[in-house]
Amino acid sequence: MTLRVGLTGGIASGKSTVSRMLADLGAVIIDSDLIAREVVEPGTDGLEEVVAAFGEEILTEDGALDRPRVGAIVFADPEKRKVLEGIIHPRVFMRAIEIDEAAGEHAVIVNDIPLLAETNQADRFDAVVVVDVPTELQVERMVRDRGMSVEEAESRIGAQATREQRLAIATYVIENTGTLEDLKQSVADVYAALLARA
Repeated sequence: MTLRVGLTGGIASGKSTVSRMLADLGAVIIDSDLIAREVVEPGTDGLEEVVAAFGEEILTEDGALDRPRVGAIVFADPEKRKVLEGIIHPRVFMRAIEIDEAAGEHAVIVNDIPLLAETNQADRFDAVVVVDVPTELQVERMVRDRGMSVEEAESRIGAQATREQRLAIATYVIENTGTLEDLKQSVADVYAALLARA
């Protein structure tokens, strides 16, 4: 039986690292962030629609989407963020379904979805894995690893679901506050539990 799993976590929680570890263990990964980039690549109708909504100034010189510029616009204005999500989310959703169908009979298919709680998709999955860290650790990592100011970091975190909202939909929680080895062990334990269910 194929077990469909949703994987989520707040920004700078280590969700991408967990996703890679699950792939190494044998899971098929459907990466929504990656798909979200693909659906607005130059030449796509997705990019055309984003330009129609936000204007030519959101393009780089070579005609690609200027992500930092778009990020600055939509994180400052919830209405504009809704517009962008309305263009991107349906396309990501359809592409994820195509990849899922192409995977065939595979024990564990993991959908890596940063905004799983925000988009109310938990019910689509047999299990939801949440990578959890305290908010202050998220801020610390974003300042250290992404060069953001504390204000920027807090604003990005504030635009996402709260820890409580994510934990409320979790079947399994992976705490990412220790070492990489600790994380590897936690991921292996959760994967073993998922395989047992599949």
